[in-house]
This record gives sequence, C-alpha cells and structure tokens, in this order.
Amino acid sequence: MRFLPGMLMLVLVMAAPARATTDVMPFRNEAQEQQFRQLTEQLRCPKCQNNSIADSNAMIATDMRRKVYDLMQEGKSRQEIIDYMVARYGNFVTYDPPLTPLTVLLWVLPLAAIVAGGWIIVARTRRRVRLRREPLPADTPAPGARAGWGVYVPGAVIALAVSAGGYALTGSYPQVRAWQQATAQAPGLLD
Repeated sequence: MRFLPGMLMLVLVMAAPARATTDVMPFRNEAQEQQFRQLTEQLRCPKCQNNSIADSNAMIATDMRRKVYDLMQEGKSRQEIIDYMVARYGNFVTYDPPLTPLTVLLWVLPLAAIVAGGWIIVARTRRRVRLRREPLPADTPAPGARAGWGVYVPGAVIALAVSAGGYALTGSYPQVRAWQQATAQAPGLLD
C-alpha cells in the first residue's frame, strides 16, 4: 500500500509518451503518398520561420497537413490544393510567390537605396575635391570653422517632435503615467 502512489505516478509518467503519436494517414497508393510528401515540402508553415509543413510540429502545420490529406482524398489536383492554401493563408505559404508590384518594390527599393547612397557619396566627394582646388573668397569662413549651436536647433526640434509623437502614439504614455502614479503612492503604502 505504501508503494501504490509511487507506482501510480510511474505508470502515468511512462504512459505520457503514448499520447505523442503521429497522425496515421492511409493512402490509396504509393504515388498519392509521394504527392502528399511533395506538397507538404512545398508549403511553408505560417507560424515557423522557414520550415515546410512537413518539417514543422506547430499546430497550424498539423492542421494544414490534415487539410492537404483531406483535399487529396477528395480528388483535388496539386494546383487546386496549392490554390486553396494560398487563398486561406496568403502567398506566404508558397516558397515561390508570384511576381506582384509589391514584391518588385521589395526587391528594387533596397537596390535603389544603395545606388542613391553611392551616387551621393561620389557627388559629395567630387564637390569637396573641386572646392579644395578653388581658392576661397576673402569673406568666406575658413573650412572647419564651427558654426554656432543655432544650426542644430531645427534638427533637434524635429527629432524631439518625432520622438514625442512616436512615444505618444505607441500607447506607452498612459502606462508610464500609471506607473509614475503608483510609485508616487508607494512610500505612503510602506509606512
């Protein structure tokens, strides 16, 4: 009788792996099983970083595998199954999304930024070289002479305005105010 709770706990611990089983999906033939494997390798799990639904153990991947199996049993073609998944989860589920204006923009914009940055660097370098070769007029301050702090004021005001606006719009301000009020009341609560 003394060992009964320990034995019961041991049985429960040993039985837990029995619940961790994989789905058994009976296929009509080997070709259908191969098609299932190929489809699940070609569809991406929406939750995982870059895993196919065949490799993922996420609940949504399990549901997607089950849906692929069900659609195959209904006699749907490979393309119909992919179209169903794209309609339900978006183009993200395919590893080869279609070329749309947005995807073109996502590829072209970084390249354009790099080219524009390089052009700005070259243009500024050429300008500096040209300015060093030309003699300065008498009324021009010497290069490297510091301007007053007034030059930085507009940039600082813009930076503060953008920071304050972003801070206020994120919803953090009410939380900070509530925290400040709570900490202001804390010394009275400790006495």
